[in-house]
Amino acid sequence: MNKQFISALALSLLSLNVASEAKAQAQGQRWTLEQCLKYALEHNIQLKRNIVSLAESEAQLKQSKAALFPTLSFSTNQNASWRPFSESYVNLSSGTMTSTSSEVNYNGSYGLNASWTVWNGGRNQQTVKKNQLATEQADYTTQQTANSIQEQITQLYVQILYQTEAVNVNQELLEASKLQRDRAKTMVEVGNLAQVDLAQLEAQVAQDEYNVVNARTQLDSYKLSLKELLEIVGNDDFDVATPQVNDANVLALLPNKSDVYRQAVSLRPEIQSARLDIESSELEIDIAKRGYLPTLSLSASIGSNNSSGLRTSFGTQLKTHLSNSIGLTLSVPIFDGRQNKTSVELAKLSKQTSELALQETEKQLYSDIESYWLNARNAQQQYQYAVKNEARMQESYDLVSEQFRLGLKNIVELTTGKTNLLQAKQTVLQSKYTALYNCAMLAFYQGQSIAL
Repeated sequence: MNKQFISALALSLLSLNVASEAKAQAQGQRWTLEQCLKYALEHNIQLKRNIVSLAESEAQLKQSKAALFPTLSFSTNQNASWRPFSESYVNLSSGTMTSTSSEVNYNGSYGLNASWTVWNGGRNQQTVKKNQLATEQADYTTQQTANSIQEQITQLYVQILYQTEAVNVNQELLEASKLQRDRAKTMVEVGNLAQVDLAQLEAQVAQDEYNVVNARTQLDSYKLSLKELLEIVGNDDFDVATPQVNDANVLALLPNKSDVYRQAVSLRPEIQSARLDIESSELEIDIAKRGYLPTLSLSASIGSNNSSGLRTSFGTQLKTHLSNSIGLTLSVPIFDGRQNKTSVELAKLSKQTSELALQETEKQLYSDIESYWLNARNAQQQYQYAVKNEARMQESYDLVSEQFRLGLKNIVELTTGKTNLLQAKQTVLQSKYTALYNCAMLAFYQGQSIAL
């Protein structure tokens, strides 16, 4: 993600066509991960705030650049006086004394004023550089927010995929329990099974029904969380697509974690922003030191005035009263109550804080990558074992179930076999989607798009 992407994203927020397409998409379509990510990047409120902050930083940068140039202003002052009971009075205007008997007197002044800070130790130029860094930091903050949103969406999406399969697993076990219960009823009728065993199977069906309801409730909760993260309002038909996940995705070759870290350090916006913060602190130190230097300012003005007490025309008065001035002001700091020294000390301390923040960010980045890598490796190893174990548990349960039907196994052995099978299936799902998510994150930290 770069400035061009941010600019395009800002324009898309104002596009009615994009809004219409997003609205149509939100009505009943099963959302893919790619669609979720795209929609979030276009509609997330926090991301919009970051884009506004970026625009504010750009405006401040333009203002600091404009401060390098002179300023020009026009001013005028218009006055009228009324002396209803005075027969005559003396009026002094621009050093000229006149006498008038008019009850109403009017005078005005007009002036153009210009000023320019010729040199202030280079603080203005350094401020421009500092604001340029602030704009780049605002851009990286936007990218960081976008990354965070994508990571959260991916995590929720994977949880939905996991929970969807968990619902199916529990539903399959429920159907198996119902089949066993129905068989048990027949066995009770012919006297091959005790009524107490049938009651236990009825209880098992009730427990499996509860497990299905609980799994569906958790699935709905994850979907609601994803919907809220996407900031979709009023769409009761919101649902996600469930792509087929094969072993190649789950058991993908893991990159070297040191290589991932090296790539992430050069790409991740939080690292770039922390580095810019150090550069900004160095500029702040330089600006504070320049406070010891003199400031030279240039000012110029041109003005004139007129008055109704004079017996000359308006144009003649403006011409005869025209005055011009130009001046240089040199300000040399001698004693400032320790303000400059304190500013330098605080700027140096701020740089130390920025350096520590960079170290902390780099450490956290490595910790995150290492966690993703370890979780992915462990999950892949667990998945390979869990798949084999599930097959064994399924075979064992099928055998026990058949033996139970023949009266060779009791209800306790049947229930134990079913519990073991359920645990084996859950282990497969957990390791499968844990590996899938962490592999996707490792690729994302290498600069690739998120894909499952």
